[in-house]
Amino acid sequence: MRRRLSHQDVGALPSCSSSPETSPCNCALHPRCLCWSCCCLASRSREQTCSRRDSNLSSLGSLQRTDESGRLSLTEVSSWALSFTALMESPAGRRIFMDFLCSEHSDENMLFWQACESLKTETRRTAIGERAKQIYLDYISILSPKEVSIDATVRETINGNMAAPTVHIFDDAQAQIYALMHRDSYPRFLNSLLYQSLLQSLGPVSPTSNT
Repeated sequence: MRRRLSHQDVGALPSCSSSPETSPCNCALHPRCLCWSCCCLASRSREQTCSRRDSNLSSLGSLQRTDESGRLSLTEVSSWALSFTALMESPAGRRIFMDFLCSEHSDENMLFWQACESLKTETRRTAIGERAKQIYLDYISILSPKEVSIDATVRETINGNMAAPTVHIFDDAQAQIYALMHRDSYPRFLNSLLYQSLLQSLGPVSPTSNT
């Protein structure tokens, strides 16, 4: 759930005059900058992501293959119902779960989680700052169309640490989003036509319970 901004909220935020034809705005100084490059491009990115996911949903066959090893196995797909951890540790599982999240218009949760995982692999101080700023603009800023739902306390802590971010700056927020996907989206995914059809297409499977 996202809070709608009032006119007063928008008026209180810094803005800039950037546009597609001019140079990028100085968002590093204002993480909540209300500008074309921060908001419109983020919106376009979301539309493009969902467009790709929608095309995947239209073909069950495309969901039966992985980029690395070809055809999915019944054993792997059925293991996703055993635990959320098993689903999230599987590259194919994350991809198909993303398809489901996009159908529910909540794909920003997985995108944010993946961005945090990627940030943790960065070792260069300058790159850490740049990537942390981009994650903030994409998923933490109240102006982002992909804003994730996190506690106000966690959000304020992140705001206070943005001046000198580390690879762990979003750890608390990432944990909250992981728990949200586990609690809310995962049970619906297991009961969804998407997952059930994929299971049936691979063969009979014994009933399993999720944890």
